Amino acid sequence: MNRSLHRMLLSALILIMSFPAFVAGSHAGTPLTAEQIIAKVAERNHERSLNLKSYSSKRTYRLQYRGFFGSRDAEMVVEARFSAPATKEFRVVTESGSKFIINHVLHNLLTSEQEAQNAQNQQETALTLDNYSFTLDREESESDHRYYVLQAQPKRKNKFLFRGCVWIDADDFALARVDAEPAKSPSIWISKTNIQHRYIKVDEFWLPAKNVSKTNVRFGGMATLTIGYGDYIVSPKPIEDLRLSSSVGP
Repeated sequence: MNRSLHRMLLSALILIMSFPAFVAGSHAGTPLTAEQIIAKVAERNHERSLNLKSYSSKRTYRLQYRGFFGSRDAEMVVEARFSAPATKEFRVVTESGSKFIINHVLHNLLTSEQEAQNAQNQQETALTLDNYSFTLDREESESDHRYYVLQAQPKRKNKFLFRGCVWIDADDFALARVDAEPAKSPSIWISKTNIQHRYIKVDEFWLPAKNVSKTNVRFGGMATLTIGYGDYIVSPKPIEDLRLSSSVGP
């Protein structure tokens, strides 16, 4: 069960990493097909890769398990640094709760996120027409923002791909929200997993704001992984010139 819990959470985090940040752009206001929307998203993503040199942020990882194997909780606060084109570094600030979860799950999530940065992994999990079929479901407006809501279906059964809905900001062609489940269950112990991502605009970039992954464990129990992102510092300078805040918060 411990190994299954680790594998489940690892898959959830790699799904998070399949959605890159997007640089803002203009919207022409003409009707678009789902394929055209995703093509524009890819175009903005390319601009992001050229313009986003580095950023730092603070993350709070919380894991709660309730079920047949008892109750376990853990929390870890991390300072993260990104440097273009694909380097991530982490510094653990505080840890509390279950030592097993911290050492065998949360620490491994950080390692796996670094490994997911390589070009091949990004290509195989990216939100592109090579990996997904898209259908434009509707348009939505909320708080002066307009979104294209697309249904995404994976083109192959891969536990690091997903099926579900994506919300694309209609002005910036940026990924703003995802509600999904894995295309393939990462473990026989898992009956269902729901993953929700939310993104926030920081300067001219859209970056992760919050992730909640809820997994129903077969034979009873639920594991909930919550990752909160904040305190972003986006800079055109190399990462070596950034000074991260040492403050810790929720």
